[in-house]
Amino acid sequence: DKEVRAIFLRLFAQLFQGYRSCLQLIRIHAEPVIHFHKAAFLGQRGLIENDFLTKVLNGMAFAGFVSERGPPFRTCDLFDELVAFEVERIKAEEGNPPKMIKHVRELAEQLFKNENPNPHMAFQKVPRPTEGSHLRVHILPFPRINEGRVQELLQEGLARSQGAPPATRGDKKCVVPAGPPVGMFIWA
Repeated sequence: DKEVRAIFLRLFAQLFQGYRSCLQLIRIHAEPVIHFHKAAFLGQRGLIENDFLTKVLNGMAFAGFVSERGPPFRTCDLFDELVAFEVERIKAEEGNPPKMIKHVRELAEQLFKNENPNPHMAFQKVPRPTEGSHLRVHILPFPRINEGRVQELLQEGLARSQGAPPATRGDKKCVVPAGPPVGMFIWA
């Protein structure tokens, strides 16, 4: 699972390398708007006639990608590091499958660590039911829910949450690295 995700991560990092240099921040509106300059991106990479990439850039998913990843100050992740710092490595591995596989495995390991920061809690074993357990007669029916008690718990929770400060994630925001300019990536 993680290796397949790592392969797609590399693919999209290769496909969008240099995208940050084609982002424009428009401050006409009350809320700044981030615009992606598609023609510059395709032109600098020599891919103006590439129908596939043009359709990808015109899609709604890419528009969401730009709005989510466009801000210059946000939480960075593995994709940002790949796009900004691993350009030369990915380019060098194109003709060397063993190195590419090694890099995919490293990325998969990083993805696993990101999703499972505590290795002891990653795998919780659920015991298998004993043979014939489904035939037991002594299993008690599921108890009825006390609606009054549920309402009490909900009210207590609401009262506590109104006085508590808003929850925030522990992610640290930083300036997103721009990476190399688009002109470095000439596709054949």
